[in-house]
Amino acid sequence: MSHPAPIFAPRRRRWPRWAIAGAVAVLVAWAAGLVLFAGTIPRDTPAATAVPTDAIVVLTGGSGRLTEGLALLAAAQARKLFVSGVYRGVDVAELLRVSRQAPEDLACCIVLGYAAGNTRGNARETARWMADEAYGSLRLVTANYHMPRSLLEFHRAMPGVAVVPHPVHPEHVKLDGWWHWPGTARLVVSEYVKYLGALVATQFAPAAAR
Repeated sequence: MSHPAPIFAPRRRRWPRWAIAGAVAVLVAWAAGLVLFAGTIPRDTPAATAVPTDAIVVLTGGSGRLTEGLALLAAAQARKLFVSGVYRGVDVAELLRVSRQAPEDLACCIVLGYAAGNTRGNARETARWMADEAYGSLRLVTANYHMPRSLLEFHRAMPGVAVVPHPVHPEHVKLDGWWHWPGTARLVVSEYVKYLGALVATQFAPAAAR
């Protein structure tokens, strides 16, 4: 026995053309921004300059950063080395032992910061220390992929301080043809998303909080 066809057939929901076009435009803009962002990641480490900065600032969280910072300090590229984001309980002597440096050579010029838990915290912690020291310039040491976001946060926190980027290059990060390397691609996309978040947050943050 056949059933009669329904009088009112269910209608499929169709997205308006303007909504589809808007979503495509956002996706294209996001992808274009990703490509531009990847292009801003430093490929080379600058040579130590003849003109030193007041301070060297190392952001913890990756291999090679502290070693590079200590090498710059040993080369008299700054008066002091500030290490931001150090775990509680870690002291200068332990850091130097890990980096295979003689404590008596550099310990006097190293200051550790324990308050920061993220990049924005690094910038704020460093800004307070720079103000206490009355310093006007710093050489920022962090991983190359982390440099764009770090510079954004540091310039926001210290608009009157000269920040010289000094990226280090982790061996596992393959920036040439980065989209062919799954690990590097995930890292670049992750940093891009964090950079966009930091950009939005700093735009809406009160001036006193920056």
